[in-house]
Amino acid sequence: MDKFARDLLAWFDHSGRHDLPWQHNTSPYRVWVSEIMLQQTQVNTVIPYYLRFMASFPDVSHLAAADEDRVLHHWTGLGYYARARNLQATAKILMQDFNGELPSTTTELVALPGIGRSTAGAILAIAMHQPAAILDGNVRRVLARFHQLEGWPGKAAVLKEFWRTAEEHTPGTRTADYTQAIMDLGATICTRNNPACDACPLCVKCLALKNGAVAELPQRKQKRQLPVKAVQMLIFELPTGEVQLEKRPPQGVWGSLWSFPEAENEQTLKLKLDKMGASRDQIETAKLIPPFRHTFSHFHLDIHPVHVKLVTQPDAIGESERSIWYDPGNPAELGLAAPVKRLLKTLRGTL
Repeated sequence: MDKFARDLLAWFDHSGRHDLPWQHNTSPYRVWVSEIMLQQTQVNTVIPYYLRFMASFPDVSHLAAADEDRVLHHWTGLGYYARARNLQATAKILMQDFNGELPSTTTELVALPGIGRSTAGAILAIAMHQPAAILDGNVRRVLARFHQLEGWPGKAAVLKEFWRTAEEHTPGTRTADYTQAIMDLGATICTRNNPACDACPLCVKCLALKNGAVAELPQRKQKRQLPVKAVQMLIFELPTGEVQLEKRPPQGVWGSLWSFPEAENEQTLKLKLDKMGASRDQIETAKLIPPFRHTFSHFHLDIHPVHVKLVTQPDAIGESERSIWYDPGNPAELGLAAPVKRLLKTLRGTL
């Protein structure tokens, strides 16, 4: 074990986090779910979702057998919904091919949906006590600053150097504690902004601190201006207060989630109403709601809600597998797109 690992473990023993939900009753399943939830999501945000998820899907068999809508409902608001779909897809594979257990090699783990090399390393290190390295965002930041590693980690050659460094520091003993320790250091001390370098157990040997380069590392990809798209969300409401929701296709934005029908412009809105068979005498009111912006990693979406109050239910839009009337006052367990959840919350007040 090198000095880097020894100093980090000594810090972890008295200052690390030891009471996170997935640190209790540790199992490969519990660690796997936590690692997937923690991808691009902070610990404090994840904890309540994790607890609810575990209460409903305590093991692989429960997750594999669950209704997809129920799984996505438990993920609503957490974002990056492909993670939830991949979790369930992997659970089904585990039940079919691995007797309900996560495999114990990196090669087998990374072949499963949604599990990359770092997630595989975390499962092996934390749950199976194997000397496997991880390289999530927190770990990259610690290593980049300590060694003053130059270059954007998104480039293959740079990433290879990061992995080499991560593997060199990963000890053969106390691997689970070391893995949690380096993640904790990045999350609580070696933060992206305003790092607490004075409290860092590695500060004496940190090259970035010595050379005044902490704020610049790890190097980031040059930002590009995000394109802007626009869509109308159509809120069709019955006199009973129920609103129409449609299930989106499995691929693409908000895959397999439930959302309001959409129209690209006024013309397609009229076509949509005609297709529904909604005659003028069936529409009580139709009004525009103030638009708002929802930002994805690769584009902005400007949403223009249109609230259409109906006198009666149009014959052409009864319930089906992909279209339902949803009661906000007695909500079903469905996976909802974030803007839909936002609009439903304000339905009785603002709309």
